[in-house]
Amino acid sequence: MRAHGPSQVSSQLKTTLAAQNASGTIVIRKYQPADCEDVLTVWARASALAHPFLSQDFLELERHNIPNVYLPKAETWVWEADGHVVGFISLLGNEVGAIFVDPEFHRSGIGRALMDRARALRGEVEVEVFEKNLLGRAFYADLGFELMHQKVHNQTGFEVVRLRLAANNPPQPTGYAGG
Repeated sequence: MRAHGPSQVSSQLKTTLAAQNASGTIVIRKYQPADCEDVLTVWARASALAHPFLSQDFLELERHNIPNVYLPKAETWVWEADGHVVGFISLLGNEVGAIFVDPEFHRSGIGRALMDRARALRGEVEVEVFEKNLLGRAFYADLGFELMHQKVHNQTGFEVVRLRLAANNPPQPTGYAGG
């Protein structure tokens, strides 16, 4: 477990990200088991912002399932800056099982870069997102994802929407550095 808090490294990481974005360098690598605590921290911080409607019991179950069920089955890529994971994407075939970026780094281009990696690997990608997750839905809309269908998420009772981004759908321009 790494002994750091997001606020301790955020200004240094933001400086690093700005330099990396300016130089065009993308720091994405495959997940390693040593990344687990950082991944869980990123997930918890981002999930608190995107999923305030989910019960604490469900979130605790998911926190257990991430390292024990999901990560072992998924192909996961992380964005690392100065030795700390600040974002990740997990793929199950062409499905994005998870994509989370630490809220301190939202709109820095990390999420887009992670999704670009998924598209480079899989072409067409699909994702399910809670209807109430307005941040996630806006992110996917900005990238050009289109609605496939909607259903009830059995474990929570909340609506989820399934979205698809076609392989031939070009990346959408953004208004911030790094994409």
